[in-house]
Amino acid sequence: MEKWRCAVCMCIYDPKIGDLESGIEPGLPFNDLPETWGCPECGASKDFFEQIEDAQYI
Repeated sequence: MEKWRCAVCMCIYDPKIGDLESGIEPGLPFNDLPETWGCPECGASKDFFEQIEDAQYI
C-alpha cells in the first residue's frame, strides 16, 4: 500500500498502520478515508497530502 505525506507538517499516513486516534483501522487506503479526516499532527485536510514512494519514507 502506498504512503501519503502531509505537505504542511510532513506527517506520514501509512495504511498499514491507520490512524487509531482518529478511529481509522489499519488497512484502510488513503483514498477511502472520510472526507472529514485531517492530518493527526496539524489538522490539514486530505488535499494537502501527496503520495510518496517507500524510499521517501525515512
